[in-house]
Amino acid sequence: MSFKDKNILLGVCGSIAAYKIASLIRLLVKAEAQVQVVMTPDATQFITPLTLSTLSKNPVLVDYYNTKTGEWNNHVHLALKADIMLIAPVSANTLAKFANGLCDNLLTACYLSAKCPVYLAPAMDLDMWKHPATTGNITTLESYGNIVIPPGNGELASGLVGDGRLAEPEDIFAFLVQSLKDTRPLSGKKALVTAGPTYEAIDPVRFIGNHSSGKMGYALANRLANLGATVTLISGPTHLQAPSGMTLINVQSAQEMFNACEQYFHEADIMVMSAAVADYTPKEVASQKIKKTREDFNIPLQKTVDILSTLGQQKTRKQTLVGFALETNDELKNAREKLTRKNADFIVLNSMQDKGAGFGTDTNKVTVIQKNGEPVSFGLKSKDEVAKDICDLIIQHQQQLSL
Repeated sequence: MSFKDKNILLGVCGSIAAYKIASLIRLLVKAEAQVQVVMTPDATQFITPLTLSTLSKNPVLVDYYNTKTGEWNNHVHLALKADIMLIAPVSANTLAKFANGLCDNLLTACYLSAKCPVYLAPAMDLDMWKHPATTGNITTLESYGNIVIPPGNGELASGLVGDGRLAEPEDIFAFLVQSLKDTRPLSGKKALVTAGPTYEAIDPVRFIGNHSSGKMGYALANRLANLGATVTLISGPTHLQAPSGMTLINVQSAQEMFNACEQYFHEADIMVMSAAVADYTPKEVASQKIKKTREDFNIPLQKTVDILSTLGQQKTRKQTLVGFALETNDELKNAREKLTRKNADFIVLNSMQDKGAGFGTDTNKVTVIQKNGEPVSFGLKSKDEVAKDICDLIIQHQQQLSL
């Protein structure tokens, strides 16, 4: 797991162990994380905000607002920006506040607003750690989904020896690395997805296009990203909202889509060619708007580059290539021929005969033709559910390739 550019909201509570956090911040910053420290007022008695600000390279926040400027430290913004929230050391007092929803300082307000994973590294004396109130609070907090980094065993500030000692900075860092490892099935994989129509210009105001909405391709791109893949989405013109968490490349024509695919194809593990690419494009594009002066009008056309076939001839045995076929007759026969001709691993067949499938709808009904020619048919589903079915087959294929 990489900490590079991860936003870590680091809470520091009043504990003698707060001095260790200087070393932890250095580890996180060295790992290229962005660290924002929020301290409780009591924590400032054990280590200065100046020290932690210098190490984190960000101002340390303690209060809801700056008493000199009146500027508000927005706890909601701080919490929502965070990829990880870590409270270390977290005192018995703050554990109790978290467990019971108390909100009397900036740190507790951030905690109640957090949507990201929350890690708690307790530090307190042995008897406090073993007290039923503390163990009950820990149980409650874990039931909320918080992750507790167990305290160490050793000499405590009181002179006692036992549990309650804050885990060492290196151990906290290692715990985070291990805990945050991405175990999703497509983690570490790169996916290339095409979606939507292409527009082939006739003149500056007219084009040849089709009715593709891009919904199926966008659903596939989002599903692949949710499964851990790093996704590049090459999209023709659509009215869909730009997806988050992936690289979006907007194109207009078939040639532009091909050029973008060529650029990213060789580093991709998975290619899903769901775009409805024009088969033909005008031989010449008029530089001015064509006037309506003739009864008959002909536009000479030429074939566009066959993106799926070109990629199919270049793909390696470690890549998964998925093509799409929209058919009106002899569906299975045509789809099987396309699978072989294009050297794809799967062809997703849409039939114009199926109600609720095809362009512009929120649902789809597909049959997936596998490399051996065998079809796998699915019922009418939402396009998000269809994307899940297709991606399940992609996962299986990638796993087979790694054997």
